[in-house]
Amino acid sequence: MKNKIPKYLLTRNEAKTAKERGISYKTFDEKLEDTRILINSTLYLLDQIGIPVEDKSPRQRERMAIVFLAICDVKDNTEWPVAKSLDEGYGLTTREIIAYLNSHFGEKISPGSYDDIRRKDLLHLCLGEVVIPDSPAVAKNSPNRAWALNPVYADIVKSFGQENWEEKLETFMVGRETLQDRLASQRPTAKIPVYFASGQKLGFGPGQHNQLQKAIIEEFLTRYGYGAEIIYVGDAANRFLHYDKEKANLLGISELSRSELPDIIAYSKEKNWLYFIEAVHSSGPITSERKIALTTFVESCTASVIYVTAFLNRETFRKFVTNIAWETVVWIAEDPDHLVHFDGDRFFGPYANQLTNR
Repeated sequence: MKNKIPKYLLTRNEAKTAKERGISYKTFDEKLEDTRILINSTLYLLDQIGIPVEDKSPRQRERMAIVFLAICDVKDNTEWPVAKSLDEGYGLTTREIIAYLNSHFGEKISPGSYDDIRRKDLLHLCLGEVVIPDSPAVAKNSPNRAWALNPVYADIVKSFGQENWEEKLETFMVGRETLQDRLASQRPTAKIPVYFASGQKLGFGPGQHNQLQKAIIEEFLTRYGYGAEIIYVGDAANRFLHYDKEKANLLGISELSRSELPDIIAYSKEKNWLYFIEAVHSSGPITSERKIALTTFVESCTASVIYVTAFLNRETFRKFVTNIAWETVVWIAEDPDHLVHFDGDRFFGPYANQLTNR
């Protein structure tokens, strides 16, 4: 089965564009080859039994995998048949998990970080009930609570790597609702093409900011743009990567100032909505001050304006959530079918322009 397992984590040599994308494989790359193979195998196992893997950062995947290995007392791919579960009376507290990781997987995790094990690394494993507490009587946040492999999953884990494992897995998963199923609350939203009147095809450079802009065009606007036409796009290398000045003038958008530009401007003729969208990687959400500055561009605009701040993931969103302006919308690329509404009296739609009283 070894050759069938996809690489959820790559070495630095294999992930040639990792640095450009701001992705770190440092701790994984420092591990022995057999350990790297074991971690990828573990992520494959977890993915197959319904634990979300793809939506995590490389380090989050690595941590979840080695924590699961500690709980099963598996240090090598040959040890799956003797993996331990609650039925064997085996369980580890979060402090014991840290000691195990430092001892067997070359980690240097502080003993004081035990709460991160419970709140982060064990989160999806426990929500998916693959890992369970040794005693429900012990308080959830007690450092004395031990965590163990759920006996329900013990057999499928112990047989991992055997010739007939895929067939056994298929039988095991019949009728079983997984955590992936429960978290997949995506709505059947019809996508509408985003187009350029000129037929222009854009080519974004590397970097997470440009990656997010691409997602805004291909994912956000196809869901919420109502046939939106791109008026303006800029990237780090070219602030006027695309600018339809004629359309901007027809809509009554005043001359764009280089210093105050939003990242993307789009227009829906169907709704007569103008989208001002900021792509936030490390700075620049639509704050109250930013919103006022952008409003000056549309004092004579014939369309109603929607202000959108876009993030790649929830982690970045959390850093800026206290700065987001009311009467704006937040979109997170890793959860593309959902919006966060910093609304006043409306759910989703433009608000009256305060300067023009529209």
